[in-house]
Amino acid sequence: MPRKKSKTRMYFTEETEAAIVAYNASDSHRERNRIYNEHLRKPFEKLVENIIHTFKFYYFDYPIESVKHDVISFMITRLDKYKQGKGKAFSYFSVVVKNWLICHNNNNYKKMKTHNDVLDLKHKDVKNTSYDDNTVKSQEEKEFFKSVIDYWEENIDKVFKKERDIKIAWSIVELMSRVDSIEIFNKKALYILLREISGHSTQHITRVLNVMRSHYKNLYTKWDKEGDIVQPPVTKRTI
Repeated sequence: MPRKKSKTRMYFTEETEAAIVAYNASDSHRERNRIYNEHLRKPFEKLVENIIHTFKFYYFDYPIESVKHDVISFMITRLDKYKQGKGKAFSYFSVVVKNWLICHNNNNYKKMKTHNDVLDLKHKDVKNTSYDDNTVKSQEEKEFFKSVIDYWEENIDKVFKKERDIKIAWSIVELMSRVDSIEIFNKKALYILLREISGHSTQHITRVLNVMRSHYKNLYTKWDKEGDIVQPPVTKRTI
């Protein structure tokens, strides 16, 4: 029995890809406008809409329709970068859209988070609450987090045997080291970033994350009791 096409992809067809190729081949501004309006506008709008809602890119301080317009405008600037024969247009423009949304969603998330932090501080000031304990706790958490990064930098090649898993683990450590500049606002966005950094599938990333999580509890227990993470000898394993 023939396999049915996914309904989520029926809006972005081979005809859409052919239209992109025709758009890039044309030197006529009028012809490009015609191709875009007749063949590309609706698929582009649907692609952006689906990605926004699938990955919950909702941290924007202006209407979602305006967000869609901005993303589509960016897609248009990337049309000439698509090269037929080097992959499907759907995959290429999905990455373009996700990258734009991740970047701008992060920036807006930080603005909103900063605004909320300021509001929280004002609320606490009214209650005359002391921040000394919170400040100490925050500093301790930062020191623990840095120690965890140091631990993995020393032990990745001892815990993981396969080159694929080592590469994924280093990608995770890279994200951990950039935590101050990258807000991971939802799980799907985390996996997008890890897939793009490591070049491996969600399934393999999940397995590596699970192994790293299994170390976390022991590391935290040692930190809580001793104030440091001693680098214990670890057994090399295959996952």
